[in-house]
Amino acid sequence: MRATVSNLENNHVKLVVELDDAEMSDAIDKAAQTLSKQVSVKGFRKGKVPKNVLIAHIGGADVLRSEAIRESMPDFYARAIADTAVDPIAEPEITVTGGEVEGPLVFEADVEVRPEVTISGHRALRVTLPSPQVTDTEVETQIDRFRETDATLNDVDRPIVTGDLVTMDVTATQVAGEAEPLEMSDYMYTVGSGAITEGVDELILGLRAGENLTVNGSVQGGGVVTYAMKLKQVKERVLPELTDEWVAENTEWQTVAEMRDQLVDQMRRRKVMEAQFAQRDAVLVALGELVAEDAAPEALVASETNERLHDLGHRLAEQKLSLEMFLQVTNQTPDALLESLRADAARAVRIDLALRALVRAEGLEPSDEEIDEELVKTAEAMSVEPDVLRTNLRDTGRTVAFTAEVAKMKASRWLTENVTYVDPEGLVIDPALLSVDQSLEMDV
Repeated sequence: MRATVSNLENNHVKLVVELDDAEMSDAIDKAAQTLSKQVSVKGFRKGKVPKNVLIAHIGGADVLRSEAIRESMPDFYARAIADTAVDPIAEPEITVTGGEVEGPLVFEADVEVRPEVTISGHRALRVTLPSPQVTDTEVETQIDRFRETDATLNDVDRPIVTGDLVTMDVTATQVAGEAEPLEMSDYMYTVGSGAITEGVDELILGLRAGENLTVNGSVQGGGVVTYAMKLKQVKERVLPELTDEWVAENTEWQTVAEMRDQLVDQMRRRKVMEAQFAQRDAVLVALGELVAEDAAPEALVASETNERLHDLGHRLAEQKLSLEMFLQVTNQTPDALLESLRADAARAVRIDLALRALVRAEGLEPSDEEIDEELVKTAEAMSVEPDVLRTNLRDTGRTVAFTAEVAKMKASRWLTENVTYVDPEGLVIDPALLSVDQSLEMDV
C-alpha cells in the first residue's frame, strides 16, 4: 500500500491510496471465502464452493472484485490512516479512481481532521479551588453543633432572630389550582433553615409570637403556593457552657483544647481533600477556556454529545429507568437535556484541543518508550497481550489516537504541576498541600 496526504480547506485532507495486485488478490480471496459461506450452490456445501464456481454463480469476476473492494475498504482506509498518521474526526468521503475492474486499486478519501489550535497564557493560569484553610468561625460552628445536642429551649418574648425555633400553624394554598390546602399545626421551624420556601427566613426576622406572615413560593413544575403562617411561640436554644467537664462527659475528647485541636485537624484534612477533588476538573476547565468556542468542530461536538447521550441511556437502563422518567424526576424537557449535554460536550472538546495544543507548546510529545509503557499498562487492564493490542490499534487506525491520549496525560500532569492555585479570596494555595494524601490519616 502507498498512501499520500495533502491538505484541503476547512480542516480537511485528501488521502490518495494505491494497493498493489498482491493486496487486491488477498482481498478478492477473502471476499470469495465470505461469499462461499453465504450463497447456496447446488452440489456444494456452504463454505466449500470452489472459487471458479462461485464466480460463475454470482455473475463473473467483476462482481467478486466489486464485493472485495466494498468489503475490504474499511480495512484499506484504516491502514492508510495509520500509515499517514492522519487524525480523522468524521466519516470519510471515499471515491475509487482506478482499478475497479483490473489493475492496482486506487481510491481517494476526503476526510475532516482534528484542527490544531494554539493557546497562550497557560503558564499564567490561576485556578480557583475551595479554600483548604480552616477559619476560627468554622471551628466554633462545629463545636456549637456538639453543644446543640445538649441545649435547652427557653421561651422568649422578643423579636425573632436567626436560630430561633418558632412554633406555627401553616396553611399552604396553591394559586389557581384545584388541590386542597395543606394544613400543619404546631409546626416547629428553625429560622435560617430554609425549610419552608425562599423568603421566609428574611421576612420572619423581627416578628414576634402572635403575628402572622404570608409568603408566596414556587414549587416544582412552575406552580405558585401561598404559605400563611400564624406564629404562636418563639424559643431560643441555650447552649451549655463549654468546659472540660462537659466535653469529657458528652464527647469523645477529654478537654476543650483537645476537642478544638482534633476538630481543626479533621476539618483541615477534609477541606484539603475537597480542594484535591476539585483540582483536576478545575485545571482542565481553566485550560479549555483558552480555546475559543468557535474552534470546536461541529463533528466533534456532535459525536461527543451522542456519546454522552448513549452513556446516559446505558446508566438509566442499569437503574431500570426510562428517559421519560428521568426527565420527569429532573424537571427537564428533552430539548433542555440535549442542550445541557451539548454544552458539556463542547467544553470537553475545547479541553481536548487545549491539551493537544499544550503538548506542542511545551514539547510534551511522548517517547516511544513512554508510549510502549502505557500500552503495556492498558493491555494488562484489558487482559490482553501487548502485541495483540498493538496490532489491533494499527489495524483499526487508532494508533494516532492512542499516542495522543498518552501525550494528553503528560500535558495534564504538566499543567497540574505548573499552574497557580488560589482560593475564592484570591490567596495562593501551597501546591505541596494538594499533593499529600489526606485519606491515609483520617476516618472517612
